[in-house]
Amino acid sequence: MVKLVVHFMKPKDAGKFEDVYNDFLALVERMPLIQRRQVNSVLGSPLGETPLFRVLEVYFEDFARLNESLRSPAGQEAGGELRRLPAGSFDMIFAEVYEETGGKTEGK
Repeated sequence: MVKLVVHFMKPKDAGKFEDVYNDFLALVERMPLIQRRQVNSVLGSPLGETPLFRVLEVYFEDFARLNESLRSPAGQEAGGELRRLPAGSFDMIFAEVYEETGGKTEGK
């Protein structure tokens, strides 16, 4: 499994950010081949202040499907929506996902 991760920095204009973000998210919902979507509202960091505000993770079966989705008309439209945000207010990465079943450490 792979994912597209979009990091959104703290906005200077929260109202404008929310308008663009919600329009972007609606367009992401129309993208094909998505396995799962996860939105994270950043609360802070153990190291203190963080520039991050929100993180969107969009999961795909593999990198080929991620690329196909991004190149689709819906993916292109979603990407175009991000141009409404100020330069430097977000970044994007691709990541390979490794998960364990359960994910818990047994207590003594």
